[in-house]
Amino acid sequence: MEPDLHTHPANGTGRSSDLAAALVHDAQRLVSLEVALAKQEVKDIAMANAVAAGMLVFGGLLALLGVLVALPTLVVLLVPWHWQAAAVWGLAYVLLGTGLALYGKSRFAVRLPGRILESLKENKEWALRRMTSTVR
Repeated sequence: MEPDLHTHPANGTGRSSDLAAALVHDAQRLVSLEVALAKQEVKDIAMANAVAAGMLVFGGLLALLGVLVALPTLVVLLVPWHWQAAAVWGLAYVLLGTGLALYGKSRFAVRLPGRILESLKENKEWALRRMTSTVR
């Protein structure tokens, strides 16, 4: 018995041209969604890196400020009993700046967008399965 070539493509038994048109439409929609996903993922990575860069810069500035406070500390060293307060103040700035800089450095992520790569693999498999089932 020969299959009916004029049935509706939605039920999977349509004409070859209808199936091909549906496949092209689905592929176009898929590409559009992939592009949107890629844009969103790149935007997320850029935002995370912007925050990390800000922390790195702020940490570096605080470390520099610590050094700038440490210089007057050397002068205060000559005055008895006042040097402890200046040393603690300068050390606090240096430690806070170093901590922020290290945190910002650890947050940098230069990588390929993982979700989009996984999605592309799945879409490739889907398209291959769809093309194979359309050919039959």
